[in-house]
This record gives sequence, structure tokens and C-alpha cells, in this order.
Amino acid sequence: MAHTLQGKRIAILAADGVEQVELVDPRNAVIEAGAKVDLVSLKSGKIQAYNSDVNAADSFPVDRVVAEASAADYDALILPGGTTNPDHLRQDNDAVRFVREFFEAAKPVGVICHGPWMLIEADVVRGRKLTSYPSLRTDLRNAGANVVDEEVVTDQGLVSSRDPHDLPAFCKKIVEEFAEGKHAEQARSA
Repeated sequence: MAHTLQGKRIAILAADGVEQVELVDPRNAVIEAGAKVDLVSLKSGKIQAYNSDVNAADSFPVDRVVAEASAADYDALILPGGTTNPDHLRQDNDAVRFVREFFEAAKPVGVICHGPWMLIEADVVRGRKLTSYPSLRTDLRNAGANVVDEEVVTDQGLVSSRDPHDLPAFCKKIVEEFAEGKHAEQARSA
């Protein structure tokens, strides 16, 4: 890969209901680029992934509980989708705090599908350009985001995509943005 993530530590914040491919493909992409990855969740043990929101898939071991995690421990964050995953996460104050910390520290964030619900809850989308699954776009506009319908959108370290079909472009772009590291503009706008 043109950009290496050697020495970088990436957090994936996910809970039960995560869309499996949106967890696995980005995780594999950053690992292949040399990063160390932690699955951060609401509780210890395992989380249950799904395919197409309704078909149980694999379960994944949690590396760290979000209540004990800090953005200071990571170089970047991935927020996969699935409809119930971000819905569980956005109701947890520690998960919302964790996401907000990445923006306050100007660290890159990759978000796909229904993952932007977490960004709305953390109040970090105002004035930002991003995309999402179609059903979230009104929520994003109401929160002050500039919403577009594109395969992958980058705005000062924030990488967003619409759905699993966009994963190849999303994975390529998060590796690139994570390799670049902090984005000064991101901190000013958060």
C-alpha cells in the first residue's frame, strides 16, 4: 500500500447489531496497512454482528470497554453501521464522549452507513460535508451537515460512505486519511 499505518492504533466502536461486512472489511484494510486494531464496545465479552440487519452472522471479541477508553489511546476511529449498532451506542454517554474526543483532538474518523447517528449524537456534524445511508440524511441535515450522495466523502479527516457497496472506496480512503493523521481544521470546527 502507498500509505502505511505501521505503529498506528485504531479503534472500532461497535455494539450488538453491527453490520458484519462494515466491521470486517475496514478492520482488515487497516490491519493490512500495518495498524493495531481494538474493538471497543459497551460491555466486555463479544458482540453479535448481522448481515442485512436481520440475519445473525459472527460474534466478535471485545478488546476494550468504551467506559475505560479514551481517544488519547488511539490514532483514528472507525464507526461501522447496521441500524441497531449505532442506536445502542448513541444512548451511551461514554460512547458519545469517546466519539467527540476524536473530533476535539482532530483525529481522523471513518464512518459508514448508519454510523453517522453517532456523529449527530456527539454534535460534531454541523458545517461538515458527509454522506450516509439514505434514511439518515434528513437527520444529518437537521443537525447542520452538508449531505451529499457520493461513494466516499472526505472532509478534513472525516471519511464517510453510504453502504456496503461503497466499502472498497471507503477502505482505501480511510487508510489514506489515517496515514495522514491529525487534521487541524477538524479541531476548529468541532
